Amino acid sequence: MNEFEKNPQSKNNDIIDSGLGFVFSFLFFFLIFGIGVAFNVLGG
Repeated sequence: MNEFEKNPQSKNNDIIDSGLGFVFSFLFFFLIFGIGVAFNVLGG
């Protein structure tokens, strides 16, 4: 057993962390898309 398995920095569940990362990245790109659509509708 290596030394990192004995003393992990974070004891959180990896599925929760990856799910949050997916949700936040999805929201970020959705926000960018929404801003682009708003500029497109207002501009023309």
